Amino acid sequence: MNTDHLPTAAALEARLIEHLQPSRLEVLDESYQHAGHAGANDSGVGTHFRVRIASHLFTGVSRVARHRLVYDALQDFIDQGLHALAIEAEESSPVTNH
Repeated sequence: MNTDHLPTAAALEARLIEHLQPSRLEVLDESYQHAGHAGANDSGVGTHFRVRIASHLFTGVSRVARHRLVYDALQDFIDQGLHALAIEAEESSPVTNH
């Protein structure tokens, strides 16, 4: 299977940094854990990700709305084959330089 078009953790990270200005971000490719399951591919990469993110943009925003912001930022990756996205989204204070 050609995996050139599948998203990578680094690509998702870059997009989330650009759109959501996180103070904390971790993107894990968990595709290998889903081999043989629906939506997985033979390569074991690029289909199932876990995102742990904290952003001041989530302040006062419901959990559902936080998830929607993440999905919106990653929509074109979803269109390219991202099958599953586990999201842990928290609010954080804006980062200040002292």
